[in-house]
Amino acid sequence: MTDRSTQFTDLIDLAAERAGALVLLANDEFFAPKEALLKATPAEWREGVYTERGKWMDGWETRRRRTPGHDWCIVRLGFPGIIRGVVVDTTFFRGNYPESCSIDATTLDGLSDAETIANAALWTEILPRSPLQGDSRNLFAIEATTPFTHLRLNIYPDGGVARLRVHGEGYFNPDRHHSGSEVDLAAAENGGQALLVSDMFFGNRHNLIMPGRSTHMGDGWETRRRRGPGHDWSIVKLATRGTLHRIEIDTDHYKGNAPGRCMVEACDARSIPNADIQALASRVGAWHQLLRETPLLPHTRHRFTDLTAQGPATHVRLNIYPDGGVARMRVYGMPERE
Repeated sequence: MTDRSTQFTDLIDLAAERAGALVLLANDEFFAPKEALLKATPAEWREGVYTERGKWMDGWETRRRRTPGHDWCIVRLGFPGIIRGVVVDTTFFRGNYPESCSIDATTLDGLSDAETIANAALWTEILPRSPLQGDSRNLFAIEATTPFTHLRLNIYPDGGVARLRVHGEGYFNPDRHHSGSEVDLAAAENGGQALLVSDMFFGNRHNLIMPGRSTHMGDGWETRRRRGPGHDWSIVKLATRGTLHRIEIDTDHYKGNAPGRCMVEACDARSIPNADIQALASRVGAWHQLLRETPLLPHTRHRFTDLTAQGPATHVRLNIYPDGGVARMRVYGMPERE
């Protein structure tokens, strides 16, 4: 069984390209482009490969600074979120990594242009200037309680960073949704969290609630082949307490390894901390059937409106029989208004 780690790297990456994150602006990118910072793949090394500007590096790299100041770049997160930690990855930057870094964050409404964002007055320092190690994954826990939409990575005085990961949680803002309209309460972008799964050997649990359709078989939640009794399951904490109306179970790209059947349960556990969710998983009487056990087809988007549970819910549990892969789960309902 896989429990929810206390390490922030176990949380979703708010700066993932597939979540819609984007590097908007950098003051310098002479040796290597800023866009590489958010690549989904680990940094790679190409021996003996050079460009007309110097050694090819897989990351963002600025020229050697000969004047006072420091270099920086600005990242728009995929969706507003509460940041729990960042990874400043300097893999393969050995003699050309920054001495230190800091990070500022801000929250901006709408789609402001890059120059407006760069000149925003309300930047908050969430990581004070901190030393970096070369050719390393530098991990920094962040103590933030408010959601942010943009980050500014400052490097001192110059150099290269291979990747930036920003781990945290989506944030449910009722002002983003029209009153009386349905909301996907499981969606990571709305604040849903994939807390606990029985197994995720082939595909990470967070994929289940990420934005958009899956892009390939690896972009979903998939368990190993079950060789004993039982079945696999995933527990998702909803963005906010709400009454559920319809569910989508998408087995996109799972053609020979989709589950044979599924069943969805719900519970109302407002007072249960995330740390205690494993106890909740096995609590008798806490879960109520929301969607009866139903056959699933491979590579298909299933829509279910005939739900059996009544009343509000805070968590759902997707049960799959006996094992397999699910690309996405959507849980639509009406948020409970405060």
